[in-house]
Amino acid sequence: MEIRDIRAVLFDMDGTLVDSDAIVDRSWSRWATEYGISPAEVLAVAHGNPAVATVAQMLPDATPDERAAAGARVLDLEVNDVDGVVAKPGALDLLATLDRIGVPWAVYTSAPAQLAKVRLTAAGIAPSVLVTVDDVSRGKPDPEGYLRAAELLGVPATQCLVVEDTVVGLSAGQASGALTAGLKGISADIELADLQRLDALFKGLE
Repeated sequence: MEIRDIRAVLFDMDGTLVDSDAIVDRSWSRWATEYGISPAEVLAVAHGNPAVATVAQMLPDATPDERAAAGARVLDLEVNDVDGVVAKPGALDLLATLDRIGVPWAVYTSAPAQLAKVRLTAAGIAPSVLVTVDDVSRGKPDPEGYLRAAELLGVPATQCLVVEDTVVGLSAGQASGALTAGLKGISADIELADLQRLDALFKGLE
C-alpha cells in the first residue's frame, strides 16, 4: 500500500502531533520522586504507555486503591502543566493538507480524555474523532484503540496510516493491520524525520 491508497490517518498525540515530551518528563519525574522511585527508571517506560500500566509496573506491590491514587496523582500533575505544550513542527500544516484533500484523520492517545483535551487545545488541534485510554479496555500495544478510531471514521484499519513516535504505539498500529509511519527513528513502513515529510507526501497527491 502506498500513500495514494491511504483513506484515513490515525495519529498518536504526545510526541507525534503534540510536543509535550518535556511536560511528560517533568510530571513523571516529580511523581517518581514523590514515590521514592528513580525518575530515569520511570521515564524509560512512561512515554507512550498508558499511565495505569506505568504505575502498575513501578508499584508492583501496591494495592488497587494505592495504584488508583498514584494514577490520579500523575494525572493531576500533567493536567495542570501545559507550559510549553505546542503542536509538533509541521503538524498543523499536515492536518490542514489532509482536510483540504479530503483524507479524514483521528487521534488515539494513551492519555485519559481530560488530559488529551487539555493538551490538544493548548496545541490548537481539534480532531473530529478522539479516542483515549478511557475508551478502550486494552491500551497500547493492543490495537483496540486504533481499530476503534478507524471504525469511527468509517474506514477499515487496513486502509489507514498510523503515525507514531514510540515502539509501544507502533506495535498497536501494526497489530491493527494499518500501514505505519514512525518518527524518532523507530522502524516502520514509512520512516519520518518529521511531520513536514509526511505533509510533503500528501501534498504530492493534490
